[in-house]
Amino acid sequence: MNEHVKITIDDREVKARPGQKLLWAALENDIFIPHLCAIEAEKRPNASCRLCFVEIEGVPNPVTSCTKTVEDGMVVKTRSSRVDRLVKTAFELLLSDHDLKCRECPANRNCALQTIAKERGLKLRQKRFTPVARNYETDDSPEEFAFNRSRCVLCGQCVWADRRENKIGVIGFAKRGINRVVTTFQDLPLAESICKECTVCVDVCPVGALYYKEPEE
Repeated sequence: MNEHVKITIDDREVKARPGQKLLWAALENDIFIPHLCAIEAEKRPNASCRLCFVEIEGVPNPVTSCTKTVEDGMVVKTRSSRVDRLVKTAFELLLSDHDLKCRECPANRNCALQTIAKERGLKLRQKRFTPVARNYETDDSPEEFAFNRSRCVLCGQCVWADRRENKIGVIGFAKRGINRVVTTFQDLPLAESICKECTVCVDVCPVGALYYKEPEE
């Protein structure tokens, strides 16, 4: 088996590993594709954030790059009118259900949403969709960290880290559709659940929903 396959992304020829997903091949070659939910170790990506669309020559419609395996000779465009429209819509839908008090957020200037907005020329204040009003209380019961559900983008990074890496199962998804949330069993505060406060979930959160508390003076 060849050690690499050659693909072309945005008129640039790059090498990728056989069996690698297109998203990770692009990122390894410093080609930005927006993404939030993608996990390289996941064999069956769920593509839930709908941000990583690309166009592939010979394929009639845009596809999610986190689910597409590279093929030798593949020709890819990360930008087109159709791709940009899909990404913009998905991004604005996320923002319509997100607490955008960036200055108060511990992930300010280190946030995946801010990176996507900058790279794609998108605005962090969208007007197309009516904002979803939420009254979530921040769970600050753990000693070292807190969870502000109003900032959660349902990317699943914390759930993966908790269940697949730590094999604990403290948190998971509950409810469906617009009411979907990340929570504990019976919606208990984290400190009252089986959480061991290892903080692996905090380290993978891309948007500051899970964050470390400021040390007390």
